[in-house]
Amino acid sequence: MPPLHGVTEQGISRMPAVIDLLNHDPRKKEDMRHPEKAHRPDNPIQRKPDWIRAKAPGSPKWAETNRIVREHNLVTVCEEASCPNVGECWEKKHATFMIMGDTCTRACAFCNVKTGMPNSLDPHEPEKIADAVSKLGLIHVVITSVDRDDLADGGADHFAQVIHAIRVRSPQTTIEILTPDFLRKEGALELIVKAKPDVFNHNLETVPSNYLTVRPGARYFHSIRLLQRVKELDPSIFTKSGIMVGLGEKRNEVLQLMDDLRSAEVDFLTIGQYLQPTKKHHAVIEFVTPDAFKAYETIAYTKGFLLVSATPLTRSSHHAGEDFAKLRSARKAQLRK
Repeated sequence: MPPLHGVTEQGISRMPAVIDLLNHDPRKKEDMRHPEKAHRPDNPIQRKPDWIRAKAPGSPKWAETNRIVREHNLVTVCEEASCPNVGECWEKKHATFMIMGDTCTRACAFCNVKTGMPNSLDPHEPEKIADAVSKLGLIHVVITSVDRDDLADGGADHFAQVIHAIRVRSPQTTIEILTPDFLRKEGALELIVKAKPDVFNHNLETVPSNYLTVRPGARYFHSIRLLQRVKELDPSIFTKSGIMVGLGEKRNEVLQLMDDLRSAEVDFLTIGQYLQPTKKHHAVIEFVTPDAFKAYETIAYTKGFLLVSATPLTRSSHHAGEDFAKLRSARKAQLRK
């Protein structure tokens, strides 16, 4: 499936934006966040169906999570990607940290993360993340990042440093990473696998026929191979991938994608509804019904995934802690057969 900056002197300034699933934030300058999209024709944002509703932030627990994130000057994908589940997750003190800055070197048509030339890496970031994880008391943490094509290793060593820092500070915390594809970054994947995250997640995002328009900087079969390579290097690591639907894909393409992921021995599949961040982003072609999501879930289980989450508001790190517990239980049950 990456800002709500919470309570200001004027009050909770972004609550209306979340109630509307963060489709419009008047404080964001679209042409500044997405200069590559500024001259694209507008795609009107459609009214969402009744089955897509998200919880607005503002509870005391949400405010505490917000305070810790601000105090450590951290970036979260929850904010940068305008995730509709930020109210629910932050109330539970679940935050997905986005490392290596808030600026991505790619310009995917679906993504609301800022595009441009990133700043240098913060050498203190691993310790800041580890400190926040400890203060939040996280049992399970998700770490993701922007694409850093400007770095020789794509940021793989920085990922490894973050994993090591969390292990030292919070040894009981399980760690899930959601990585870029490390395209043309030889040896990068090996650095991360050696650090032994509990879950390695890399999202395909959409079916291969959409890559030129939705995810032009990536290569579908490279991403499949990346996930397969994780299992080859360390079969004990759970692998995970996710897609969005509603981008014009055909049902049979989604089913083929499931087969491709299972050929790479991927354990966990997430499927969620694409929601258009701004009028300059890719249009929503279809709002997929809850029944269709349920059908995808049923089919995915028959194909052999250990775990499947398929709902309109499913996102990569939504309920990640609970899902990790389910993954471990499913693996144990499989080994007993």
